Amino acid sequence: MQSIISVSGLSVSYERKRVLTNIFLEMEAGKTYGVVGPNGAGKSTLFKAILGLVETNTGTVRINGKGIETQRKEVVYLPQKNDVDWTFPATVFDIVLMGRYPHKKIYQRLSKTDKLMAVDALEEVGMTEFRDRQIGELSGGQQQRVFLARALCQEADIFFLDEPFVGVDVLTEEKIIQILKRLAGEGKTLLVVHHDLSTVEDYFDKVVLMNQRLVAYGDTGTTFTKENIAKAYGGQLPILHKTAMIE
Repeated sequence: MQSIISVSGLSVSYERKRVLTNIFLEMEAGKTYGVVGPNGAGKSTLFKAILGLVETNTGTVRINGKGIETQRKEVVYLPQKNDVDWTFPATVFDIVLMGRYPHKKIYQRLSKTDKLMAVDALEEVGMTEFRDRQIGELSGGQQQRVFLARALCQEADIFFLDEPFVGVDVLTEEKIIQILKRLAGEGKTLLVVHHDLSTVEDYFDKVVLMNQRLVAYGDTGTTFTKENIAKAYGGQLPILHKTAMIE
Protein backbone atom coordinates (compact mmCIF):
# COMPACT_ATOMS: atom_id res chain seq x y z
CA MET A 1 0.00 0.00 0.00
CA GLN A 2 1.29 3.47 -0.89
CA SER A 3 2.51 5.57 2.03
CA ILE A 4 0.57 8.72 2.88
CA ILE A 5 3.42 9.99 5.06
CA SER A 6 7.05 9.17 4.34
CA VAL A 7 9.82 10.25 6.73
CA SER A 8 13.38 9.50 5.67
CA GLY A 9 16.51 10.12 7.76
CA LEU A 10 14.94 12.91 9.83
CA SER A 11 17.16 14.58 12.44
CA VAL A 12 16.43 17.72 14.49
CA SER A 13 18.50 19.72 16.98
CA TYR A 14 17.62 22.54 19.37
CA GLU A 15 20.53 24.81 20.31
CA ARG A 16 23.04 22.15 19.24
CA LYS A 17 21.30 19.46 21.29
CA ARG A 18 20.09 16.56 19.15
CA VAL A 19 16.38 15.89 19.75
CA LEU A 20 15.64 13.47 16.90
CA THR A 21 18.16 11.23 15.18
CA ASN A 22 17.74 9.48 11.85
CA ILE A 23 14.00 8.75 11.93
CA PHE A 24 12.52 6.59 9.16
CA LEU A 25 8.74 6.04 9.02
CA GLU A 26 6.14 5.04 6.43
CA MET A 27 2.47 5.58 7.30
CA GLU A 28 -0.65 4.34 5.56
CA ALA A 29 -4.15 5.73 5.13
CA GLY A 30 -6.96 4.39 7.29
CA LYS A 31 -4.76 3.68 10.32
CA THR A 32 -4.46 5.09 13.83
CA TYR A 33 -0.86 5.52 15.01
CA GLY A 34 0.08 5.89 18.67
CA VAL A 35 3.34 7.81 19.15
CA VAL A 36 4.70 6.68 22.50
CA GLY A 37 7.82 7.38 24.55
CA PRO A 38 9.07 9.06 27.73
CA ASN A 39 9.12 12.79 28.37
CA GLY A 40 11.77 14.42 26.20
CA ALA A 41 11.64 11.64 23.62
CA GLY A 42 10.96 14.11 20.80
CA LYS A 43 7.36 13.11 20.07
CA SER A 44 6.07 16.67 19.70
CA THR A 45 9.19 17.62 17.77
CA LEU A 46 8.51 14.76 15.36
CA PHE A 47 5.08 16.20 14.61
CA LYS A 48 6.42 19.73 14.17
CA ALA A 49 9.23 18.51 11.91
CA ILE A 50 6.83 16.59 9.68
CA LEU A 51 4.61 19.67 9.50
CA GLY A 52 7.50 21.99 8.66
CA LEU A 53 7.12 23.98 11.88
CA VAL A 54 10.74 23.49 13.01
CA GLU A 55 13.99 23.39 11.10
CA THR A 56 15.55 20.01 10.48
CA ASN A 57 19.22 19.03 10.29
CA THR A 58 18.80 16.24 7.77
CA GLY A 59 16.11 14.15 6.15
CA THR A 60 13.06 14.50 3.97
CA VAL A 61 9.31 14.38 4.59
CA ARG A 62 6.68 13.67 1.96
CA ILE A 63 2.91 13.93 2.34
CA ASN A 64 1.10 12.18 -0.48
CA GLY A 65 4.48 12.12 -2.22
CA LYS A 66 4.82 15.92 -2.06
CA GLY A 67 6.27 18.58 0.24
CA ILE A 68 4.16 19.75 3.18
CA GLU A 69 3.87 23.25 1.72
CA THR A 70 1.54 21.92 -0.99
CA GLN A 71 -0.50 19.73 1.36
CA ARG A 72 -1.72 22.13 4.05
CA LYS A 73 -5.39 21.56 3.27
CA GLU A 74 -4.95 17.83 3.75
CA VAL A 75 -3.34 18.09 7.19
CA VAL A 76 -4.77 19.22 10.53
CA TYR A 77 -2.75 19.71 13.71
CA LEU A 78 -4.03 19.77 17.29
CA PRO A 79 -1.14 21.02 19.44
CA GLN A 80 -0.60 20.46 23.13
CA LYS A 81 -2.82 22.56 25.37
CA ASN A 82 0.18 24.57 26.59
CA ASP A 83 0.79 25.78 23.03
CA VAL A 84 -2.65 27.42 22.76
CA ASP A 85 -3.51 30.99 23.82
CA TRP A 86 -6.74 30.37 25.73
CA THR A 87 -7.25 34.12 26.32
CA PHE A 88 -7.74 34.73 22.60
CA PRO A 89 -11.06 36.63 22.21
CA ALA A 90 -12.88 34.05 20.11
CA THR A 91 -16.02 32.05 20.71
CA VAL A 92 -16.31 28.30 20.34
CA PHE A 93 -18.09 28.78 17.02
CA ASP A 94 -15.32 31.11 15.79
CA ILE A 95 -12.69 28.49 16.60
CA VAL A 96 -14.52 25.72 14.78
CA LEU A 97 -15.06 27.93 11.71
CA MET A 98 -11.28 28.38 11.50
CA GLY A 99 -11.22 24.86 10.13
CA ARG A 100 -12.68 26.20 6.90
CA TYR A 101 -9.99 28.86 6.32
CA PRO A 102 -7.53 26.55 4.51
CA HIS A 103 -10.20 26.09 1.83
CA LYS A 104 -10.64 29.83 1.29
CA LYS A 105 -8.75 32.32 -0.81
CA ILE A 106 -7.55 35.57 0.72
CA TYR A 107 -10.53 37.82 1.53
CA GLN A 108 -13.00 35.10 0.54
CA ARG A 109 -15.89 35.06 2.98
CA LEU A 110 -17.24 32.04 4.81
CA SER A 111 -20.38 30.66 3.21
CA LYS A 112 -23.59 29.30 4.65
CA THR A 113 -22.30 25.83 3.86
CA ASP A 114 -19.14 26.49 5.89
CA LYS A 115 -21.24 27.56 8.87
CA LEU A 116 -23.48 24.52 8.59
CA MET A 117 -20.40 22.32 8.61
CA ALA A 118 -19.27 24.00 11.83
CA VAL A 119 -22.69 23.39 13.36
CA ASP A 120 -22.51 19.71 12.42
CA ALA A 121 -18.99 19.37 13.82
CA LEU A 122 -20.02 20.91 17.14
CA GLU A 123 -22.97 18.56 17.33
CA GLU A 124 -20.78 15.52 16.72
CA VAL A 125 -18.44 16.39 19.60
CA GLY A 126 -21.33 17.32 21.89
CA MET A 127 -20.53 21.03 22.22
CA THR A 128 -23.49 22.71 20.51
CA GLU A 129 -24.75 24.42 23.66
CA PHE A 130 -21.35 26.09 24.19
CA ARG A 131 -21.05 27.67 20.74
CA ASP A 132 -21.15 31.27 22.05
CA ARG A 133 -18.72 30.75 24.95
CA GLN A 134 -15.21 32.22 24.92
CA ILE A 135 -12.78 29.32 24.48
CA GLY A 136 -10.93 30.09 27.72
CA GLU A 137 -14.11 29.66 29.77
CA LEU A 138 -14.30 25.96 29.00
CA SER A 139 -12.90 22.99 30.90
CA GLY A 140 -9.93 21.09 29.49
CA GLY A 141 -12.11 18.34 28.08
CA GLN A 142 -14.47 20.83 26.47
CA GLN A 143 -11.56 22.69 24.89
CA GLN A 144 -10.25 19.49 23.35
CA ARG A 145 -13.68 18.73 21.93
CA VAL A 146 -13.82 22.18 20.33
CA PHE A 147 -10.43 21.76 18.67
CA LEU A 148 -11.45 18.34 17.43
CA ALA A 149 -14.58 19.95 15.96
CA ARG A 150 -12.35 22.47 14.18
CA ALA A 151 -10.32 19.58 12.79
CA LEU A 152 -13.47 17.84 11.55
CA CYS A 153 -14.61 21.05 9.92
CA GLN A 154 -11.40 21.21 7.89
CA GLU A 155 -12.17 17.87 6.21
CA ALA A 156 -8.49 16.93 6.19
CA ASP A 157 -7.13 13.48 5.37
CA ILE A 158 -4.32 13.45 7.96
CA PHE A 159 -4.69 14.31 11.64
CA PHE A 160 -1.84 15.08 14.05
CA LEU A 161 -3.05 15.13 17.67
CA ASP A 162 -0.50 15.97 20.37
CA GLU A 163 -1.70 14.54 23.71
CA PRO A 164 -5.44 15.00 23.06
CA PHE A 165 -6.42 13.03 26.19
CA VAL A 166 -4.43 15.02 28.74
CA GLY A 167 -6.69 16.73 31.27
CA VAL A 168 -9.93 15.38 29.83
CA ASP A 169 -12.67 13.40 31.57
CA VAL A 170 -13.48 9.79 30.77
CA LEU A 171 -16.53 10.64 28.68
CA THR A 172 -14.56 13.09 26.55
CA GLU A 173 -11.79 10.55 26.02
CA GLU A 174 -14.33 7.95 24.92
CA LYS A 175 -15.96 10.46 22.57
CA ILE A 176 -12.62 11.45 21.03
CA ILE A 177 -11.43 7.90 20.41
CA GLN A 178 -14.84 7.00 18.96
CA ILE A 179 -14.50 9.84 16.45
CA LEU A 180 -10.89 8.95 15.64
CA LYS A 181 -11.82 5.36 14.89
CA ARG A 182 -14.67 6.53 12.66
CA LEU A 183 -12.26 8.75 10.76
CA ALA A 184 -9.81 5.89 10.31
CA GLY A 185 -12.66 3.77 8.98
CA GLU A 186 -13.23 6.48 6.37
CA GLY A 187 -9.61 6.23 5.23
CA LYS A 188 -8.12 9.07 7.27
CA THR A 189 -4.64 8.80 8.80
CA LEU A 190 -4.36 9.64 12.50
CA LEU A 191 -1.16 10.19 14.50
CA VAL A 192 -1.61 10.62 18.23
CA VAL A 193 1.01 11.40 20.88
CA HIS A 194 -0.14 9.28 23.82
CA HIS A 195 1.05 8.66 27.39
CA ASP A 196 -1.35 6.12 28.89
CA LEU A 197 0.26 2.80 28.04
CA SER A 198 -2.72 0.88 29.39
CA THR A 199 -4.91 1.98 26.47
CA VAL A 200 -2.43 1.75 23.59
CA GLU A 201 -3.60 -1.70 22.49
CA ASP A 202 -7.25 -0.62 22.53
CA TYR A 203 -6.77 2.69 20.75
CA PHE A 204 -4.19 2.22 17.98
CA ASP A 205 -3.66 0.00 14.95
CA LYS A 206 0.06 0.75 14.92
CA VAL A 207 2.52 2.11 17.43
CA VAL A 208 5.68 4.23 17.12
CA LEU A 209 7.93 3.71 20.15
CA MET A 210 10.65 6.32 20.34
CA ASN A 211 13.22 7.98 22.55
CA GLN A 212 14.96 10.52 20.30
CA ARG A 213 15.61 7.57 18.01
CA LEU A 214 13.07 5.15 16.60
CA VAL A 215 12.98 2.20 19.00
CA ALA A 216 10.26 0.13 17.33
CA TYR A 217 7.46 0.61 14.83
CA GLY A 218 4.69 -1.60 13.49
CA ASP A 219 1.40 -3.30 14.25
CA THR A 220 0.46 -2.73 17.87
CA GLY A 221 -0.13 -6.42 18.56
CA THR A 222 3.42 -7.40 17.64
CA THR A 223 5.33 -4.19 18.43
CA PHE A 224 3.93 -3.02 21.76
CA THR A 225 5.82 -5.58 23.83
CA LYS A 226 7.47 -5.42 27.24
CA GLU A 227 10.87 -5.62 25.60
CA ASN A 228 10.26 -2.71 23.24
CA ILE A 229 8.63 -0.62 25.96
CA ALA A 230 11.65 -1.19 28.20
CA LYS A 231 13.98 -0.12 25.37
CA ALA A 232 12.02 3.10 24.88
CA TYR A 233 11.59 4.04 28.53
CA GLY A 234 14.69 2.57 30.12
CA GLY A 235 14.81 3.61 33.77
CA GLN A 236 11.63 5.66 33.33
CA LEU A 237 9.47 2.58 32.69
CA PRO A 238 6.02 3.45 34.09
CA ILE A 239 3.54 1.18 35.82
CA LEU A 240 1.31 -0.64 33.34
CA HIS A 241 -2.30 -1.14 34.33
CA LYS A 242 -2.84 -3.96 31.85
CA THR A 243 0.41 -5.85 32.17
CA ALA A 244 -1.35 -9.10 31.44
CA MET A 245 -2.09 -7.80 27.94
CA ILE A 246 1.51 -6.86 27.19
CA GLU A 247 3.62 -9.98 26.68
